[in-house]
Amino acid sequence: MMLVTTTMMMCMMISLILMGLCFVISKKDKNNREKMTPFECGFDPKSSSRMPFSMQFFMIAIIFLIFDVEIVIILPTIKMMHTSNMMTWFLITTTFIMILILGLYYEWKNKIIEWAI
Repeated sequence: MMLVTTTMMMCMMISLILMGLCFVISKKDKNNREKMTPFECGFDPKSSSRMPFSMQFFMIAIIFLIFDVEIVIILPTIKMMHTSNMMTWFLITTTFIMILILGLYYEWKNKIIEWAI
């Protein structure tokens, strides 16, 4: 029991020391106007560096990220097919794919997926 307590105390001390070092090292200087401006090869910028962001691009990126994660979730089901009951595997996979199709239908119905500009 004493060994577990000692180990936990050592871990806490090391963690606190590392957090303190990171806090001290990452201290930023005062915000300088020159450092906060965009840099264009030493010249003053010709236009604003703040461009309007396309919400459609953002939505497509989020949808891609969601479906990318879902593909990663689907891949282990192939390996699971060999080790589990076929009926259970079929029900789980069908349910998951139906949820994906319903989500896609919902996005399409609410015009989140608008491919035409």
